Amino acid sequence: MSSEPGLWVWRHPRPEGAAGLCVGAGCDLPVHWRRSKRLARRIQALARRERLPQRVLCSPLRRCADVGAWLQRWGWQLVLDPALRELDFGAWEGRPWQTIAKAQIDAWVQDFAAYAPGGGESLQALLARAGDWRPPAGAHLVVSHGGWMLARQWRARQGERSPCAADWPKPPAYAEVWRIQAGACSNIVPAPN
Repeated sequence: MSSEPGLWVWRHPRPEGAAGLCVGAGCDLPVHWRRSKRLARRIQALARRERLPQRVLCSPLRRCADVGAWLQRWGWQLVLDPALRELDFGAWEGRPWQTIAKAQIDAWVQDFAAYAPGGGESLQALLARAGDWRPPAGAHLVVSHGGWMLARQWRARQGERSPCAADWPKPPAYAEVWRIQAGACSNIVPAPN
């Protein structure tokens, strides 16, 4: 293992009521407190093992911030950072995927990087936001979203190349952790929820 601690990024735990819905930055679903607490304990254990500061950066959306709130209760510093948010799906937010017109989905697939689903945020904007984000000095632990993690990974591995829909990987599992070191991402084996 490198002497540089790098950055550990967890995807938030599975939110309540998300099945079949388009869930992004505009849909702030809760996570069951047990799942939030369980992930907070895993983060706490890794920080202890790696001797990292008790500081966590989280997306302000509840599914991430609730994990950080547990850590804050245990004496950690919690920093909510809007740059860690998920893609904004605009008018699609909270709607069942099957109710979104096929023509709209097809338009997104055809212009995957530049199209703004539901009039929200384009993937290009998320790629720039995630790829350009730099943690504050001394920050090594992050709780964010699957889309943000994929965008960060894409920029680290592909640079400025725009993805097409067929290239885009599947999101990490809920509560999965990735280690990012010197701009590259390496997946860590996910732990069960």
